[in-house]
Amino acid sequence: MTPATPVTLCALVWGVFLGAHLALNGRWWPWLAVSLLPPPLFAAVPLALLAASAATGSGSGALLAGACLLAGWSQNGVNHRALGRGSVPGDADGGIRVVSWNTQHWAQGREPDRFYAFLHTLPADVYLLQEYLNGFEGGEVWDIDDEERLRREFPGHHLAVDNNSVTLSRFPLAAPPVPVGACSLRVDVRTPGGVLSTYNVHIPVQLTVMNPLGPAFFRDMRRRHRARRREYDALVADLLANPHPFLVSGDFNTSAAIGDIRRMPRAARDAVGANHSLFPASWHARWRLRLWRIDWVFTSATVRAVRYAFRDPGGLSDHLAQDVTITTTYEELNH
Repeated sequence: MTPATPVTLCALVWGVFLGAHLALNGRWWPWLAVSLLPPPLFAAVPLALLAASAATGSGSGALLAGACLLAGWSQNGVNHRALGRGSVPGDADGGIRVVSWNTQHWAQGREPDRFYAFLHTLPADVYLLQEYLNGFEGGEVWDIDDEERLRREFPGHHLAVDNNSVTLSRFPLAAPPVPVGACSLRVDVRTPGGVLSTYNVHIPVQLTVMNPLGPAFFRDMRRRHRARRREYDALVADLLANPHPFLVSGDFNTSAAIGDIRRMPRAARDAVGANHSLFPASWHARWRLRLWRIDWVFTSATVRAVRYAFRDPGGLSDHLAQDVTITTTYEELNH
């Protein structure tokens, strides 16, 4: 057996796995556990196989590895558009600034003053805040009422609260807030250019930390798969029926390697091209090494993200805050 043979076999095994991943991911509930693999693996493994193929002279291994790199590119979380993007002065002039953040159970266990001070460091036109609740690891949650302080801290903003989400907008509401599914909130706001629909999204997590060998683990995973599907289906249905331009943002609990993100309609464009990071990561905010992106921003065709960054909450949450500026023309927004 030549040194090239094991490399070819490894590339073949990875190719079979990748084919199964692309076919089953987001469609078959047991694959939900597999989809939690770190997104960088979908670039690192084929690149390692390419290097091994070059070292051993395995042409078939290189061909397979290259095909796997291309086929799995959408899974790796790499923002290739950052390589060719330069900042353009004045891009965000007159834009709408939106801050979206999973607060991790609001200010529970932390100083409320620090919590609100952080929000004020990001002066936004619209805030989309998730996890307006308190809870603990056992899964039980408590509704909270912090509306009095919210109105005091943001006197120039209009407030909408539902589905454990808070939307604050300095633009007046164009219609009553609309709960979407059980975990998201749509708020239509009347900007100077017309009505813009904002979606404050929080998709349930995939797994509960428990013994992975017990039947309860698989029952819980299947239940959560169904819950996630219901939330995505409700969100997509509302987007497809919505005549207004939109911005969708929040905690999707979905990395680039999790197939559920494919449920978003084609009309919803990922705003990551406005981010300057080659590997943008929104989680885990309390760790020195940030892992990958599970918080997303999508916009409709007439809404353009011109700036998009993640802001460190200083230990207040395990999610970084999303800070995005969007622009549009009056004609586009009213079309």
